Amino acid sequence: MKKWIRTNRKVQLVTALLLTATVITACMGPGNAPNTPQASAPVTSVKPGLEGPRDAKELEAFADGIFADAMKKYNTVGSNFAVVSNGKVLLSKGYGYADRENKIPVDSSTVFQIGSVTKQFTALAAMQLVDKGKIDLHHDIQEYLGGMKVPNTTGKKLTMYDLLTYTSGFDKPDILSGSEPEYVNQFFPMKESLESNMPTVVRPPGEAYTYDNFGFTLAGYAVGEVSGMSFAQYMEENIFKPLGMNSTNVRFKPELLSRMAAHYGPKGELIALEGFKPTDRPSGGMVSTADDMVKYLMMHLNNGTYEGKEILSPKSIEQMHTYQVFPDKEFPVTTIGFEGYFKEKMNGQHVVLKGGNVTGHSSLIVLLPEKNTAFYMSYNNDSMMSLDVYEAFMNHYYPRKDEAPQPSYSSISEQQAKDYTGLYQNTRLGSMRTRVSYSDGKLVMETGDLGKSTLKMIHPLLFEDESGNKVAFQKNGAGQITYFYYMKLPHYVGYAQKVNMDAPFTDVPADSKYTSYIHNLHALKIMDGKSATLFDPEGTLTQGEFSELLLHAHGWESMPYTIEPNKKQMLSGLPNYQPDSPVTRQMAAVMIQNLRQAEPGAKVTLRGETDAWAVEAITALVSQGIMDPDTKINSDGSINFRSKQPLKRQEASALLDLAFDYYTLPIGK
Repeated sequence: MKKWIRTNRKVQLVTALLLTATVITACMGPGNAPNTPQASAPVTSVKPGLEGPRDAKELEAFADGIFADAMKKYNTVGSNFAVVSNGKVLLSKGYGYADRENKIPVDSSTVFQIGSVTKQFTALAAMQLVDKGKIDLHHDIQEYLGGMKVPNTTGKKLTMYDLLTYTSGFDKPDILSGSEPEYVNQFFPMKESLESNMPTVVRPPGEAYTYDNFGFTLAGYAVGEVSGMSFAQYMEENIFKPLGMNSTNVRFKPELLSRMAAHYGPKGELIALEGFKPTDRPSGGMVSTADDMVKYLMMHLNNGTYEGKEILSPKSIEQMHTYQVFPDKEFPVTTIGFEGYFKEKMNGQHVVLKGGNVTGHSSLIVLLPEKNTAFYMSYNNDSMMSLDVYEAFMNHYYPRKDEAPQPSYSSISEQQAKDYTGLYQNTRLGSMRTRVSYSDGKLVMETGDLGKSTLKMIHPLLFEDESGNKVAFQKNGAGQITYFYYMKLPHYVGYAQKVNMDAPFTDVPADSKYTSYIHNLHALKIMDGKSATLFDPEGTLTQGEFSELLLHAHGWESMPYTIEPNKKQMLSGLPNYQPDSPVTRQMAAVMIQNLRQAEPGAKVTLRGETDAWAVEAITALVSQGIMDPDTKINSDGSINFRSKQPLKRQEASALLDLAFDYYTLPIGK
C-alpha cells in the first residue's frame, strides 16, 4: 500500500486502465436473457490455425472462465463484456450484479460510467470538425475558444493536436479532476470552471507526453465554441444519435440513472455516485451501455461508417488508430485520443486502447483495427481487473508467435552519464521524484516505492532495468536530455522532467550538511529563500509557513480536490495550532507523519522532553531515517530530537526532502 496517497482514494497513478470485476452471480447473454452462471475453467489455448475470436460459443466459454477468476481476484460485484469481430457482435454478456443489494444482474443495457474512455469520444468530435474544415489541428487553440486565453510561457503555440495527443505541456493537468456526491444534482458551466482553474503551459507543446485531463476538457469546450452549441448537445446530435447510442450521454439523465450500476469500493462496499464540476466533463464524464458501445466499436472497425452513415472520414479514423507519440521508436504511447500502454502485452499486434475509471466504476475498450476485432468492458469498482482481461484475451486469441529478441547492452561512461544524471520530477504528479546517478557503467534510478534499479543501455536513449522494463530518455528542442518515460506496474507510468539544479544562496556553504536538501527543495519550487540570494538557514518558521511548505512538499497540489482533505489530516492530533506562532520540531514531526505515514522501523527511545502527542510520530520518522543531520541516534537506540525547540529553516529543508523525495528510499529487492 502506498501510504503517501492514502488520503485520496480517487487519485490513480498508473493509467486510466483501472477497472474491476467479482464472483459471477448472474449472467446475461447477447439477447439479455438470464443465463446460468458458468463454472468452466479458463481457456488457455486456441484451435490450431485460429487467430482471433470466431466462434461465439468458444468465446463465451473463454470469457466465463476469465471473468470468474478475475472478478474473484479483484472482488468485483458486476461486469459486462462485449466483443465484435468482422461486423458481428460475437458476445455481449453480463456477469454478477449491477445492484447486489437488490439482486439486479448486469446485462447489456446496464449503464456504467466509462470515465476516461470519454476522451476518445471527445477526440472523435474534434476530428469531425476537422473533417468539416472548422478546426485545423495545427492552429493555435485560442482561435477556437471564443476569446478565452491560455497562459503560455513557452513561446510555442498550443494546438488541438497537442491536446488530443496528451502533449499540451500544462503544469496542472488534473486541476479539474474533482468529483463529489453533492455535484450529482447541480449544474456547473464549463466556461466558468475553465476560466477560474486555467493552468499554464510550461513545457513546449508537443514535446512530452503527460496524461492530461484538463487538455481534453479544453478540447471539448473548443468543440462547443466552434459548433455553436454546448458540448453535451454536440455529442448527442453528431455522435450518439447517428450511431443509435440512445443510452449514452455526457450527463446523468434520470432514465440512465435508473439503470446505472451501483458503485462499490475495493472491499465490495457500496459507495455513492459522484458528480462532476464542470457538469460536462469531456475528459471523463460519459455514461454508456454494452448495447451502445458495440455500435461505436463497429463504426471504428468500419473506417468511420455505421449502417451507411459516415460518422468520421477514413482519413481521420486512421489518425485515431495511428500512433503519434513515441518516447522511443519501438514504444508507442498515444494516437489521437487512444493510447498504447503495455506494448509487451500486444504480442506483436497493432492495438489501440483506452481505459477509464471514476470512483466505483471502470471501463476499457481495445481495438485491433488490422484484425477487425474489438472489445468493451465495464465493471463497478476501481481496480486493474481490465488489464488481466486484456492480457488473457491477447494471449488466447493473438498469442505471440515469436519470442521477443533479447537486446544487447553497452556500457556507458561516467562522462556520457553526465547528460542523464540528476533529479527528475513526474510531469503529472509532483510527488513522484526520481534521482538518476551513475555507477560502474550503468545508470542508477531511485524512484519512490519502486526503490532502486540499475539501468543497462540498449542504445544512447533507451535503457532497461533488471525486470526488463524499458526507460526511454528524450531530448528537448535544444538537444539536451530532459525527460524520461518509464512504465513499471503497478506503481508508475509516465514522463518525468529533469529539474534545473542551481545554487543561488550565498549564505549556504557548499560543505554544509544541509546544502543538498536546500538545493533540492529550491529546485523543486517547494522552498524559496528569504531573498533571491539569501536562504536564512538559521531562521525559524511559523506554524502556518511550515504547513504551506509541507503541502508543497507532499506534492498533490496539482489536484486541488486533495488539498482540503490533506490539510485536515495534516493537523490531526495537533493541539493548539496557531498559524502565526513559531513551529516547534515536535509539531513539524507530527504534521509530516500525518501525511507521510512512515511505517515504524527499528525501535527508537526518545531522550529529553517530548509531549505525549508527538512521541509516536517522531519515533516513526526517525526509525526511517527522516531526521535532520544534526540529530543523531546513539548506540543504545536513544535520541534527543530537541522536540520543543523552534524548527530552523535548514532543518525543515532536511525533514521535508527526506520525507517526500522518494529517491531516498532503500534499495528494492
